[in-house]
Amino acid sequence: MTDVTSLADLSLLPVPDAGEGTGRVAPASGVAVGPQRDRAVEAIRSAVQGGESILLVAHVDPDGDSLGSALALGLALRTLGAHVSVSFDSDPFVVPRSLTFLPGQDMLVPPSLVPATPDLVVTLDAGSLPRLGALGRVATRARRMVVIDHHASNTRFGDVNLIDPDAASTSVMVTEVIDALEVELDHDLAVAIYTGLVTDTGSFRYGATTPDVHRLAARLLATGIRHDVITRTVWDTHRFSYLRLLGDLLGRARLEPENDLVWTWCAFSDLTGAGLTLDEIEGVIDIVRTTAEAEVAVVCKQDADDVWRVSVRSKGSVDVGAVCTALGGGGHRFAAGLSSSESLERTVEVLRGALLQAPRLPV
Repeated sequence: MTDVTSLADLSLLPVPDAGEGTGRVAPASGVAVGPQRDRAVEAIRSAVQGGESILLVAHVDPDGDSLGSALALGLALRTLGAHVSVSFDSDPFVVPRSLTFLPGQDMLVPPSLVPATPDLVVTLDAGSLPRLGALGRVATRARRMVVIDHHASNTRFGDVNLIDPDAASTSVMVTEVIDALEVELDHDLAVAIYTGLVTDTGSFRYGATTPDVHRLAARLLATGIRHDVITRTVWDTHRFSYLRLLGDLLGRARLEPENDLVWTWCAFSDLTGAGLTLDEIEGVIDIVRTTAEAEVAVVCKQDADDVWRVSVRSKGSVDVGAVCTALGGGGHRFAAGLSSSESLERTVEVLRGALLQAPRLPV
Protein backbone atom coordinates (compact mmCIF):
# COMPACT_ATOMS: atom_id res chain seq x y z
CA MET A 1 0.00 0.00 0.00
CA THR A 2 1.16 3.49 -0.79
CA ASP A 3 0.44 7.12 -0.17
CA VAL A 4 -3.06 8.56 -0.59
CA THR A 5 -3.23 10.35 -3.92
CA SER A 6 -6.04 12.17 -5.70
CA LEU A 7 -6.61 10.97 -9.26
CA ALA A 8 -9.21 13.61 -10.05
CA ASP A 9 -7.44 15.07 -13.06
CA LEU A 10 -7.22 11.68 -14.80
CA SER A 11 -3.56 12.27 -15.57
CA LEU A 12 -0.27 10.80 -14.53
CA LEU A 13 1.04 12.60 -11.48
CA PRO A 14 4.68 13.59 -11.00
CA VAL A 15 6.85 11.52 -8.74
CA PRO A 16 7.43 13.41 -5.45
CA ASP A 17 10.81 15.08 -5.20
CA ALA A 18 13.43 13.24 -3.18
CA GLY A 19 13.40 14.50 0.38
CA GLU A 20 10.13 16.37 -0.19
CA GLY A 21 8.79 17.87 3.01
CA THR A 22 11.85 17.01 5.05
CA GLY A 23 14.03 20.06 4.58
CA ARG A 24 16.84 17.66 3.67
CA VAL A 25 18.85 17.38 0.50
CA ALA A 26 18.64 13.87 -0.93
CA PRO A 27 21.70 12.40 -2.59
CA ALA A 28 21.62 11.70 -6.28
CA SER A 29 20.25 8.35 -7.36
CA GLY A 30 22.66 5.66 -8.39
CA VAL A 31 24.86 5.98 -5.30
CA ALA A 32 26.71 2.71 -4.69
CA VAL A 33 25.09 0.56 -2.03
CA GLY A 34 28.34 -0.30 -0.21
CA PRO A 35 29.29 3.24 0.87
CA GLN A 36 25.72 3.98 1.92
CA ARG A 37 25.67 0.80 3.98
CA ASP A 38 28.88 1.90 5.69
CA ARG A 39 27.34 5.29 6.47
CA ALA A 40 24.17 3.70 7.83
CA VAL A 41 26.12 1.29 10.02
CA GLU A 42 28.33 4.10 11.34
CA ALA A 43 25.31 6.27 12.17
CA ILE A 44 23.67 3.41 14.05
CA ARG A 45 26.85 2.35 15.82
CA SER A 46 27.55 5.94 16.90
CA ALA A 47 24.04 6.29 18.34
CA VAL A 48 24.41 3.03 20.27
CA GLN A 49 27.82 3.94 21.67
CA GLY A 50 26.64 7.42 22.58
CA GLY A 51 23.65 6.12 24.52
CA GLU A 52 21.29 8.01 22.22
CA SER A 53 17.58 7.29 21.79
CA ILE A 54 16.89 5.21 18.68
CA LEU A 55 13.46 4.89 17.09
CA LEU A 56 12.88 2.25 14.41
CA VAL A 57 9.85 2.94 12.23
CA ALA A 58 7.99 0.49 9.98
CA HIS A 59 5.62 1.79 7.33
CA VAL A 60 1.92 2.38 7.86
CA ASP A 61 0.00 -0.85 8.53
CA PRO A 62 3.21 -2.88 8.26
CA ASP A 63 3.63 -6.15 6.43
CA GLY A 64 6.01 -8.97 7.34
CA ASP A 65 9.04 -7.38 5.72
CA SER A 66 8.64 -3.93 7.27
CA LEU A 67 7.76 -5.05 10.80
CA GLY A 68 10.07 -8.06 10.69
CA SER A 69 12.96 -5.82 9.62
CA ALA A 70 12.24 -3.24 12.33
CA LEU A 71 11.98 -5.85 15.09
CA ALA A 72 15.08 -7.70 13.87
CA LEU A 73 17.16 -4.54 13.92
CA GLY A 74 15.70 -3.62 17.30
CA LEU A 75 16.61 -6.99 18.78
CA ALA A 76 20.14 -6.69 17.43
CA LEU A 77 20.61 -3.18 18.81
CA ARG A 78 19.23 -4.19 22.18
CA THR A 79 21.92 -6.85 22.48
CA LEU A 80 24.42 -4.01 22.04
CA GLY A 81 22.83 -2.11 24.92
CA ALA A 82 20.94 0.44 22.83
CA HIS A 83 17.98 2.49 24.01
CA VAL A 84 15.66 1.41 21.22
CA SER A 85 11.94 1.46 20.51
CA VAL A 86 9.91 0.35 17.49
CA SER A 87 6.73 1.93 16.15
CA PHE A 88 4.39 2.25 13.18
CA ASP A 89 1.26 4.20 12.40
CA SER A 90 -1.92 2.15 12.44
CA ASP A 91 -5.44 2.76 13.71
CA PRO A 92 -5.84 0.93 15.99
CA PHE A 93 -2.22 0.35 16.97
CA VAL A 94 -2.16 -3.42 16.77
CA VAL A 95 0.14 -5.93 15.13
CA PRO A 96 -1.49 -7.61 12.12
CA ARG A 97 -3.04 -10.95 13.07
CA SER A 98 -0.65 -12.90 10.81
CA LEU A 99 2.41 -11.37 12.52
CA THR A 100 1.57 -11.74 16.19
CA PHE A 101 4.21 -14.47 16.56
CA LEU A 102 7.09 -12.07 15.85
CA PRO A 103 9.59 -11.71 18.71
CA GLY A 104 10.60 -8.38 20.22
CA GLN A 105 7.13 -6.89 20.47
CA ASP A 106 7.90 -5.57 23.94
CA MET A 107 9.85 -2.85 22.08
CA LEU A 108 6.69 -1.61 20.35
CA VAL A 109 5.50 1.87 21.30
CA PRO A 110 2.40 3.57 19.84
CA PRO A 111 3.02 6.79 17.89
CA SER A 112 1.52 8.87 20.70
CA LEU A 113 4.23 7.69 23.12
CA VAL A 114 7.38 7.81 20.99
CA PRO A 115 10.06 10.39 21.88
CA ALA A 116 9.14 13.78 20.43
CA THR A 117 12.68 14.37 19.18
CA PRO A 118 14.59 11.07 18.97
CA ASP A 119 18.32 11.22 18.39
CA LEU A 120 18.20 8.70 15.56
CA VAL A 121 15.29 7.44 13.47
CA VAL A 122 15.75 4.43 11.19
CA THR A 123 12.92 3.74 8.75
CA LEU A 124 12.41 0.23 7.41
CA ASP A 125 10.82 -0.64 4.04
CA ALA A 126 9.21 2.80 3.58
CA GLY A 127 9.58 4.29 0.12
CA SER A 128 8.61 7.83 1.05
CA LEU A 129 8.05 10.02 4.08
CA PRO A 130 4.23 9.85 3.85
CA ARG A 131 4.50 6.05 4.15
CA LEU A 132 5.37 6.63 7.80
CA GLY A 133 2.01 8.27 8.46
CA ALA A 134 1.94 10.40 11.60
CA LEU A 135 5.46 9.23 12.46
CA GLY A 136 6.78 11.12 9.46
CA ARG A 137 6.65 14.32 11.52
CA VAL A 138 8.61 12.68 14.30
CA ALA A 139 11.20 11.42 11.82
CA THR A 140 11.85 14.90 10.47
CA ARG A 141 12.49 16.19 14.00
CA ALA A 142 15.14 13.55 14.71
CA ARG A 143 18.76 14.65 14.85
CA ARG A 144 19.49 12.13 12.13
CA MET A 145 17.42 9.85 9.90
CA VAL A 146 18.59 6.65 8.22
CA VAL A 147 16.41 5.13 5.50
CA ILE A 148 16.76 1.39 4.75
CA ASP A 149 14.62 0.20 1.86
CA HIS A 150 14.63 -1.89 -1.32
CA HIS A 151 12.02 -0.02 -3.39
CA ALA A 152 13.36 1.51 -6.60
CA SER A 153 10.77 4.26 -6.18
CA ASN A 154 12.23 5.38 -2.83
CA THR A 155 12.38 9.19 -2.65
CA ARG A 156 15.58 9.18 -0.53
CA PHE A 157 14.16 11.30 2.24
CA GLY A 158 16.77 10.62 4.93
CA ASP A 159 20.18 11.95 5.88
CA VAL A 160 21.57 8.52 5.02
CA ASN A 161 19.73 6.53 2.36
CA LEU A 162 20.58 2.84 2.13
CA ILE A 163 18.53 1.86 -0.92
CA ASP A 164 19.09 -1.39 -2.80
CA PRO A 165 16.42 -2.18 -5.41
CA ASP A 166 18.20 -5.45 -6.15
CA ALA A 167 17.66 -6.75 -2.61
CA ALA A 168 14.90 -9.35 -2.33
CA SER A 169 13.60 -7.74 0.86
CA THR A 170 14.45 -5.03 3.34
CA SER A 171 15.13 -7.81 5.84
CA VAL A 172 18.04 -8.95 3.62
CA MET A 173 19.52 -5.46 3.91
CA VAL A 174 18.94 -5.41 7.66
CA THR A 175 20.81 -8.70 7.95
CA GLU A 176 23.81 -7.09 6.26
CA VAL A 177 23.65 -4.18 8.73
CA ILE A 178 23.40 -6.59 11.66
CA ASP A 179 26.39 -8.52 10.35
CA ALA A 180 28.37 -5.29 10.04
CA LEU A 181 27.49 -4.49 13.66
CA GLU A 182 28.91 -7.91 14.54
CA VAL A 183 25.74 -9.20 16.18
CA GLU A 184 25.31 -12.97 15.91
CA LEU A 185 22.09 -14.24 14.37
CA ASP A 186 20.14 -16.07 17.05
CA HIS A 187 16.74 -17.76 16.92
CA ASP A 188 14.64 -14.63 17.49
CA LEU A 189 16.57 -12.56 14.97
CA ALA A 190 16.21 -15.36 12.44
CA VAL A 191 12.43 -15.54 12.94
CA ALA A 192 12.01 -11.83 12.24
CA ILE A 193 14.36 -11.82 9.24
CA TYR A 194 12.90 -15.01 7.73
CA THR A 195 9.40 -13.51 8.02
CA GLY A 196 10.49 -10.56 5.91
CA LEU A 197 12.21 -12.85 3.45
CA VAL A 198 9.22 -15.12 2.82
CA THR A 199 6.87 -12.14 2.67
CA ASP A 200 8.65 -10.34 -0.14
CA THR A 201 9.74 -13.39 -2.11
CA GLY A 202 6.29 -14.96 -1.97
CA SER A 203 7.78 -17.94 -0.17
CA PHE A 204 10.61 -18.00 -2.73
CA ARG A 205 8.30 -17.98 -5.75
CA TYR A 206 9.06 -14.49 -7.09
CA GLY A 207 11.81 -13.40 -9.44
CA ALA A 208 13.77 -11.72 -6.64
CA THR A 209 14.67 -15.18 -5.30
CA THR A 210 18.38 -15.63 -6.04
CA PRO A 211 21.06 -18.08 -4.91
CA ASP A 212 22.01 -15.55 -2.22
CA VAL A 213 18.43 -15.56 -0.96
CA HIS A 214 18.51 -19.32 -0.54
CA ARG A 215 21.90 -19.12 1.16
CA LEU A 216 20.51 -16.62 3.65
CA ALA A 217 17.46 -18.82 4.19
CA ALA A 218 19.75 -21.78 4.93
CA ARG A 219 21.68 -19.66 7.41
CA LEU A 220 18.46 -18.67 9.16
CA LEU A 221 17.15 -22.25 9.23
CA ALA A 222 20.39 -23.32 10.90
CA THR A 223 19.33 -21.38 14.01
CA GLY A 224 16.49 -23.86 14.53
CA ILE A 225 13.52 -21.73 13.52
CA ARG A 226 10.27 -23.45 12.53
CA HIS A 227 10.10 -22.20 8.96
CA ASP A 228 7.00 -24.28 8.29
CA VAL A 229 5.12 -22.61 11.14
CA ILE A 230 6.22 -19.13 10.02
CA THR A 231 5.15 -19.73 6.41
CA ARG A 232 1.85 -21.31 7.39
CA THR A 233 1.02 -18.44 9.75
CA VAL A 234 1.97 -15.70 7.27
CA TRP A 235 0.41 -17.22 4.15
CA ASP A 236 -1.94 -20.10 4.91
CA THR A 237 -3.96 -19.26 8.01
CA HIS A 238 -7.28 -17.43 7.67
CA ARG A 239 -10.50 -17.13 9.59
CA PHE A 240 -13.52 -18.84 8.03
CA SER A 241 -15.14 -15.47 7.31
CA TYR A 242 -12.18 -14.72 5.02
CA LEU A 243 -13.04 -17.74 2.89
CA ARG A 244 -16.63 -16.56 2.49
CA LEU A 245 -15.53 -13.03 1.60
CA LEU A 246 -12.92 -14.39 -0.80
CA GLY A 247 -15.68 -16.20 -2.65
CA ASP A 248 -17.59 -12.93 -3.04
CA LEU A 249 -14.52 -11.01 -4.24
CA LEU A 250 -13.60 -13.68 -6.78
CA GLY A 251 -17.21 -13.88 -7.92
CA ARG A 252 -17.21 -10.19 -8.83
CA ALA A 253 -13.77 -10.25 -10.50
CA ARG A 254 -13.68 -8.73 -13.98
CA LEU A 255 -11.51 -10.00 -16.81
CA GLU A 256 -10.62 -7.45 -19.51
CA PRO A 257 -8.66 -9.36 -22.17
CA GLU A 258 -8.44 -6.24 -24.34
CA ASN A 259 -6.54 -4.53 -21.51
CA ASP A 260 -4.65 -7.64 -20.37
CA LEU A 261 -6.18 -6.98 -16.96
CA VAL A 262 -8.10 -8.79 -14.24
CA TRP A 263 -9.41 -6.90 -11.23
CA THR A 264 -11.79 -6.99 -8.31
CA TRP A 265 -12.70 -4.87 -5.34
CA CYS A 266 -13.64 -5.03 -1.66
CA ALA A 267 -15.82 -2.26 -0.27
CA PHE A 268 -15.42 -1.30 3.37
CA SER A 269 -18.94 -2.60 3.99
CA ASP A 270 -17.82 -6.01 2.68
CA LEU A 271 -14.94 -5.97 5.13
CA THR A 272 -16.96 -4.95 8.18
CA GLY A 273 -19.73 -7.36 7.23
CA ALA A 274 -17.22 -10.20 7.38
CA GLY A 275 -15.71 -8.91 10.62
CA LEU A 276 -12.27 -8.67 9.00
CA THR A 277 -9.51 -6.07 8.83
CA LEU A 278 -7.64 -4.80 5.80
CA ASP A 279 -4.47 -6.70 6.65
CA GLU A 280 -6.43 -9.96 6.60
CA ILE A 281 -7.29 -9.62 2.90
CA GLU A 282 -3.82 -8.74 1.63
CA GLY A 283 -3.51 -12.23 0.15
CA VAL A 284 -6.45 -11.81 -2.22
CA ILE A 285 -4.17 -10.31 -4.87
CA ASP A 286 -2.04 -13.47 -4.87
CA ILE A 287 -5.06 -15.48 -5.95
CA VAL A 288 -6.32 -12.98 -8.52
CA ARG A 289 -2.85 -12.76 -10.09
CA THR A 290 -2.98 -16.46 -11.02
CA THR A 291 -5.46 -15.67 -13.83
CA ALA A 292 -3.92 -17.12 -17.01
CA GLU A 293 -5.64 -14.69 -19.37
CA ALA A 294 -4.28 -11.47 -17.84
CA GLU A 295 -0.80 -9.98 -17.44
CA VAL A 296 -1.79 -7.51 -14.71
CA ALA A 297 -3.93 -8.15 -11.63
CA VAL A 298 -5.49 -5.45 -9.46
CA VAL A 299 -7.37 -5.54 -6.16
CA CYS A 300 -8.98 -2.36 -4.81
CA LYS A 301 -9.70 -2.32 -1.06
CA GLN A 302 -11.70 0.48 0.54
CA ASP A 303 -10.76 1.67 4.03
CA ALA A 304 -12.80 3.43 6.71
CA ASP A 305 -11.96 6.84 5.19
CA ASP A 306 -13.36 5.86 1.77
CA VAL A 307 -9.86 5.65 0.35
CA TRP A 308 -9.17 2.88 -2.16
CA ARG A 309 -5.94 1.03 -1.47
CA VAL A 310 -4.91 -0.53 -4.74
CA SER A 311 -2.61 -3.56 -5.04
CA VAL A 312 -1.14 -4.18 -8.50
CA ARG A 313 0.79 -7.22 -9.74
CA SER A 314 2.49 -8.03 -13.04
CA LYS A 315 3.70 -11.34 -14.42
CA GLY A 316 6.75 -9.67 -15.91
CA SER A 317 6.02 -7.73 -19.08
CA VAL A 318 4.66 -4.55 -17.45
CA ASP A 319 6.62 -2.46 -14.94
CA VAL A 320 3.78 -1.79 -12.51
CA GLY A 321 6.22 -0.11 -10.12
CA ALA A 322 6.80 2.66 -12.66
CA VAL A 323 3.06 2.90 -13.35
CA CYS A 324 2.14 3.25 -9.68
CA THR A 325 4.98 5.67 -8.98
CA ALA A 326 3.73 7.93 -11.76
CA LEU A 327 0.31 7.88 -10.09
CA GLY A 328 1.74 8.87 -6.71
CA GLY A 329 2.28 5.38 -5.34
CA GLY A 330 5.30 3.14 -5.62
CA GLY A 331 6.69 -0.36 -5.45
CA HIS A 332 8.64 -2.85 -7.50
CA ARG A 333 8.55 -3.83 -11.18
CA PHE A 334 6.19 -6.73 -10.54
CA ALA A 335 4.45 -5.70 -7.30
CA ALA A 336 3.31 -2.19 -6.50
CA GLY A 337 0.42 -0.13 -5.23
CA LEU A 338 -1.21 3.23 -4.80
CA SER A 339 -4.10 4.83 -2.95
CA SER A 340 -6.93 6.96 -4.32
CA SER A 341 -9.59 9.12 -2.73
CA GLU A 342 -11.59 9.08 -5.97
CA SER A 343 -14.47 6.73 -6.76
CA LEU A 344 -13.78 3.11 -7.61
CA GLU A 345 -14.77 3.68 -11.23
CA ARG A 346 -12.50 6.71 -11.61
CA THR A 347 -9.62 4.99 -9.87
CA VAL A 348 -9.78 1.94 -12.13
CA GLU A 349 -10.22 4.12 -15.22
CA VAL A 350 -7.05 6.08 -14.50
CA LEU A 351 -5.08 2.97 -13.62
CA ARG A 352 -6.31 1.18 -16.74
CA GLY A 353 -5.18 4.08 -18.92
CA ALA A 354 -1.78 4.21 -17.25
CA LEU A 355 -1.28 0.48 -17.74
CA LEU A 356 -2.14 0.75 -21.43
CA GLN A 357 0.51 3.46 -21.83
CA ALA A 358 3.16 1.56 -19.91
CA PRO A 359 6.15 0.29 -21.88
CA ARG A 360 6.42 -3.47 -22.19
CA LEU A 361 9.41 -5.21 -20.64
CA PRO A 362 11.37 -8.11 -22.12
CA VAL A 363 10.43 -11.41 -20.48
